[in-house]
Amino acid sequence: MEDTSEYSCPHHPCAACKILRRRCVEKCVLAPYFPPTHPLKFTIAHRVFGASNIIKMLQELPEDQREDAVNSMVYEANARIRDPVYGCAAIICQLQKQISELQADLVKAQVEIMNVQIQNTNLVALICTEMTQNQENNDHQQAYGNSNTCLEDNNLYAPWKSLWT
Repeated sequence: MEDTSEYSCPHHPCAACKILRRRCVEKCVLAPYFPPTHPLKFTIAHRVFGASNIIKMLQELPEDQREDAVNSMVYEANARIRDPVYGCAAIICQLQKQISELQADLVKAQVEIMNVQIQNTNLVALICTEMTQNQENNDHQQAYGNSNTCLEDNNLYAPWKSLWT
């Protein structure tokens, strides 16, 4: 016959039972979420919510949601200890402000990228126009027997001269 004892290993009670100075039973609802190696986790949650409320909340939840609930309680308790007035709300407001600032920075960067792309497109169009005109001038000069090339006239750099001066 199996041992139906209510107690788990008496040498290793969960952190909650150890802090509450009670025997840790085999079916302790707190044991899976507050192991003996993490007593601070339970201490923080207990300080804000109280042991009976933690147990009650865990018993009302399906087992697959309990770990997330414990992590949320510990996080919220930490926030409440750091900021007793606003708790998690202060962190949420701070993060929302940070998101707004980052979104504004993103819009500024996108506008800057667009401006650079427009400048680049305009510059390429200007260069193409100037090169076409220079080619037409060279073709015109060659057709009429003018031996001066754009290199001799230093006209090769004419399209860009206005950019440097």
